[in-house]
Amino acid sequence: MLHNTNTHTQAPTQTPAQAEITIWKPHTTVAAIIERDNRFLMVEEVCSGKVVFNQPAGHLDPQESLTQAAVRETREETAWGFKPQYVTGIYRWQQPHTERCYLRVAFAGSCFDHQQEQPLDEGILRALWLSRDELAAEPEKLRSPMVLLCIDDYLAGRQYPLELLTDL
Repeated sequence: MLHNTNTHTQAPTQTPAQAEITIWKPHTTVAAIIERDNRFLMVEEVCSGKVVFNQPAGHLDPQESLTQAAVRETREETAWGFKPQYVTGIYRWQQPHTERCYLRVAFAGSCFDHQQEQPLDEGILRALWLSRDELAAEPEKLRSPMVLLCIDDYLAGRQYPLELLTDL
């Protein structure tokens, strides 16, 4: 049963058994796969005290579609506009040694309208363009195994229409 967080209304009454039920939820994230001249738009960021590479990516916000989240995260982390053209895949990854599970929807598309003076999101050191080989040469610097897998799926031609995702 969902709890109502609105302080103006009273939450429904629950039985003790219902109050003890915990619903497990993965971290829902999105990522943008953007290629230009055989290089991919990446971010160099600090994660758990370590400098890593990732696609422009982040969590889905309330009242936001997955596509909107990918556009927003790309702008916030790289200062580039993003036009999603298709989905390259949906990935589930269990982070080792933690109980965190990520469900990532990766979009491929093009970038435009770079706002060079825009400050980047907190934790982002810089946006940069790297080849697949440059990323593969430093696997310890990838934020997760999803980084290279998303690129490999993109390069393999995996394309699913944006209409696969429906918001109601």
